[in-house]
Amino acid sequence: MAGSTILIDGYNLGLAKGTGVATYARNLSGELTAMGHAVEVLYGHEFGPSKEPLLREIAFFDNAADKSGPLKRAARDVRNAFSGKFTQVAEAVPLSGAVIATAFKAQLPQCRRILNAPDVFRRANGAFALGGGLTNVRLDRAPDLAHWTYPLPIRAGGCANLYTLHDLVPLRLPYTTLDRKKRYLGLMRELARRADHLVTVSESSRRDIISLLGVPEDRISNTYQSVAIPPQLLAKSEETIAREVEGASGMGYKDYFLFWGSIEPKKNIGRMIEAYLASGVSSPLLIIGAQAWKSEEELRLLESAALRLDKRIIMLSYAPFSLLVSLIRGAKAALFPSLYEGFGLPALEAMPLGTPVIAANTASLPEVVGDAALSVDPYDTAALSEAIRTIDADADLRTELSRRGLAQAALFSPEIYRQRLKTVYDRFL
Repeated sequence: MAGSTILIDGYNLGLAKGTGVATYARNLSGELTAMGHAVEVLYGHEFGPSKEPLLREIAFFDNAADKSGPLKRAARDVRNAFSGKFTQVAEAVPLSGAVIATAFKAQLPQCRRILNAPDVFRRANGAFALGGGLTNVRLDRAPDLAHWTYPLPIRAGGCANLYTLHDLVPLRLPYTTLDRKKRYLGLMRELARRADHLVTVSESSRRDIISLLGVPEDRISNTYQSVAIPPQLLAKSEETIAREVEGASGMGYKDYFLFWGSIEPKKNIGRMIEAYLASGVSSPLLIIGAQAWKSEEELRLLESAALRLDKRIIMLSYAPFSLLVSLIRGAKAALFPSLYEGFGLPALEAMPLGTPVIAANTASLPEVVGDAALSVDPYDTAALSEAIRTIDADADLRTELSRRGLAQAALFSPEIYRQRLKTVYDRFL
């Protein structure tokens, strides 16, 4: 029911550059607020408890980055492994305005209260690795429901606990992640056993979770995701977009291909680069993404000095959201040939902006793009190269895919997403 208090975690929200899961949590907080719920967000920053509200507020924003040295971090991890089994106490972080937090505006979720339990996520993970089990968090007042946006070995007392499992990539494509697979599988099974309910973001992921973890069908719901582009970004003129694109990348409006996301094996960057080079198109390729695990293998083709000198491929490690939206709007087409996705948010982000998409035909992506994209086998470099050539040469096709994309994106509107959330939440509120 509307007016309930919902607790979500700030595990990924605390990251400076964010992740797909951070976007999920931020969107979730916004939609729950729009539904009339009071959202509370639990962070796990390192700073300890304080009776002084002002110090708690200062510490929250000062703790945006971990400034500990390697020895301190190692000692803390050992301490956390033994202390995490005890109930962790959270206390409210006042947002009085004493700290000028304008720079954090894009990172902070929509919420009524922010709470912090010192190092709670590290402690919970350490305790689970040591002996299994979930760490309890004690709040000054219990929420009506806790929705953990990431598989964490943690629960809140006095309410139903829901967990979003976005995918099972570490089990389906174990060679693409650095997770300790035995521990990961153990955590997934523990959450499957102890959660009041599981949430996921596609039918593909739902089938995986039911099949690999043995979860009964009535204990897991697919809510999909939504994306809401701020109206002021949609209202920018083409002339403004063109200036921003030129200033940020040196490229022309609608004259480049674009990829954005983490540089990691499942994103299939290596084959994408190979296919792009083989296509022979003159439009450059812009890659926006931070290098993550095993990124050197994905980017080995870019080590060639010739590629850097002729500027056919340009890389940016990061773009703030407002600039990213402009770069997406200004692209000739978006490339998203991922090997596996639980949802595939970039594909959905491109469609309401009118940008044609070339996407993989695996996992959840066919659900997201429907018939609004050129879908290819992500393992078939020749097919991906042909798709790039086709969309580069055919302006009518780009116009048609843009039209279809707008219609497809409407299937994942915030209104529809809120109704899916309500269907799940009404079982527990």
